[in-house]
Amino acid sequence: MNVHHEMSHEEIIRAKLVALRCEHRDLDEAIAALASKQLTSSLALQRLKKQKLVLKDKIARIEDELTPDIIA
Repeated sequence: MNVHHEMSHEEIIRAKLVALRCEHRDLDEAIAALASKQLTSSLALQRLKKQKLVLKDKIARIEDELTPDIIA
């Protein structure tokens, strides 16, 4: 039996959020590894940190989208 299941918009957004968090964590580990080496290129380190900030912003936007608006 072939069951076709389409993901809802929220499921797609949550899956993207998981992937972005994983990528953010990987960048964090790469930055830590590069920073611990003596011959680290500061330009490479700056680029990784910038990528990490961009991912953090994307994650925050998605989290805001998933959080319901509550009128106080």
